[in-house]
This record gives sequence, structure tokens and C-alpha cells, in this order.
Amino acid sequence: MRLGPTADEELFARTVRALLERRCTPRDVRAGFARKRWEELAETGVTGLLVSEEHGGLGLGAGALVAVAAAGGRACAPEPVVEAAVAAALLAGVDADRAAKWLRELAAGTAVAAVRLPVGGPRTGGGPGAVPVAHAAYADLVLVVDGHALHVCPAADACIGPVAGVDPGRGLAHVDISTLSGEPPVALREWTVTRAGWLGAIGAAADLLGAARAMLELTVRYAGQREQFGRAIGSYQAVKHLLADVLIAVEFAHPVVLRAAYSFDHDLPSAGRDAAMAKVFASDAADLAARSCLQVHGAIGYTEECDLVLWLRRVWALSAAWGDAAHHRAAVAADLLGPAPAPPCP
Repeated sequence: MRLGPTADEELFARTVRALLERRCTPRDVRAGFARKRWEELAETGVTGLLVSEEHGGLGLGAGALVAVAAAGGRACAPEPVVEAAVAAALLAGVDADRAAKWLRELAAGTAVAAVRLPVGGPRTGGGPGAVPVAHAAYADLVLVVDGHALHVCPAADACIGPVAGVDPGRGLAHVDISTLSGEPPVALREWTVTRAGWLGAIGAAADLLGAARAMLELTVRYAGQREQFGRAIGSYQAVKHLLADVLIAVEFAHPVVLRAAYSFDHDLPSAGRDAAMAKVFASDAADLAARSCLQVHGAIGYTEECDLVLWLRRVWALSAAWGDAAHHRAAVAADLLGPAPAPPCP
């Protein structure tokens, strides 16, 4: 069993990382979503990762998404790469004639998708049917799953106002599902919605690990330059141990995320539990990285002038997105202790 990326996936990820290093500097991140950068990502195939080849995509799986999402997290790219993959997974469960146009637009990068699944719990502001949807503020297409119904609507018709969020780069906006126009809702199988949720959790986990690595590298550089009592603070054992613990947590979480992608791509019975475990490990590792790196930076880490704050806000938002660690721990417990738990990992 090979959990790591294939040679092609690794080459693809390196290409994406090189693109983001050039086009997604901290200054670019502060400027937010950029249509031009999205088009460049589309040219490399990022927006059509999970779109089938017949619709102009690459037809890859969660393994490729992990590699690309980690690159996005490392660069703190505001573009909704994970959402594009989840949208493709949802649309793949729709009648081919209806989904073909949407899938072609996703693969070509001419449509930016925002996704909310499933809708549940209390509504928040904006009206009785309004829910906040990440990336809807600049999306072209909004996909909202309500029960087993998929609403696909132009963002101009669905969005009713921006929402202030922890991470401004996520472009939160209220979407009122009670007044959605456009195409009539599409019936989805429960399995399609379930797998889309697993895919979102796996993608977010990879993004979190990429962000954690970026914060660690940034903080190691800072600790080597910042001096106290005539010595670089990185020379003190307390700082070394703090950052070493972050590295250990990230390295331990990495194979868990790879395992989740492998289980998803091979339709293993433990796929749901593995996706939940990936989000738990990645969220915990990224939260530890955020706390520790902020502690090393001190109060300056909170300020807009410090690049660390970009990744802090990303981690705080993504740790809660696609189910937080507590939610996924409960899912793992239910799987292991339920009447028919998935078989143990080999």
C-alpha cells in the first residue's frame, strides 16, 4: 500500500507551489481573491482536479487534492481550491446532461464555486433562510445542499450580503436558500452528499497542514533573527522545544491525511472514519502551530503588519470548517463503537 503521492501528483504539486510562490505573496494574500490567479490555476488543471476528462478536467482523486490543497495552505492562497473539488464531486452525482455545463465551467476556471453542505442548525442573520457560505462573496456559482436537494444558482441571485468572518480571505456571504432562483433543485443520493463531506474534510486537513508548515518556517526564521538579552531567541531550549513539538504534530498528522485520501480514492469501508481522523489530527496540529508560533512572535504576531496573522486567521477559520475536531472525534467514536464499525486500518 502506497499512501504518498505518485510521481505525477508530486510533479503537479510542485508546479502549483511554484506558481503560488510567484503569484501569491503575503501582499497578494492581503488583497484577497484574484480572478487572474484563479485563471492561472485553471490553466494548470487545479480547478478541474476531480472533473472527469470528458468535461475537460483531469479526472484525479483525493490524493491529488491533498497535494494541491497543502500547497494552497502553505501559500495562504484565498482561492477556493477545496470547494471546486467538492463541487465537482457533487455535480458528478447529477444527471449528466444537467451537470455537463457546470462541470466544464469549473474545469475551465470560468466559474468560481462556493459550496455549503449540508444546511442545518440555526440561521444567522440576513433573513430566515440565510446561511453564511464561504467564498460566496466572489463566486459565480453557489451550490447549497439542503437535505438531499442540491440548489445550483448564480451567486448574483443567491447572495444577499457579505459577512464579516475570522479570515477575510474566505469571502463569506449570506445565501438565502428560501428564495433561490435559477435551476430547480436537483435530487442527490445520500451517499453523494456523504462522500462530498468526506472530501471537504480531507482537503481542509491538507490545507491546514500546509498552513502549519508555513507558520513553522516563518517562526523559525523569526526566532533566528529576534534577539533578547544579546542572544537570538531561537537559541533558547524553551523555544526549540516549543517549535519541535509543532513539527512532530505536523509530521504525525501528515500520514493520517494521506491515509484518508487513499481510503477515499479506493472506496474502502473505513473511508468516513479515516476522513474524520484526518480532520482531527490536522486541526489539532494546526491549532498547536498557531498557538506556539504566536507565542514565539509575541504580541506583534497579532498585528496586520506581521505576515503570521494571515496564516493564524486561516487556521482558526479552517479548523472549524467542514466539521471541527470535536465533531469528527464524535464521528470516529460512533464508527468504532456503533453496531457495525468499519474494519480496522491494516
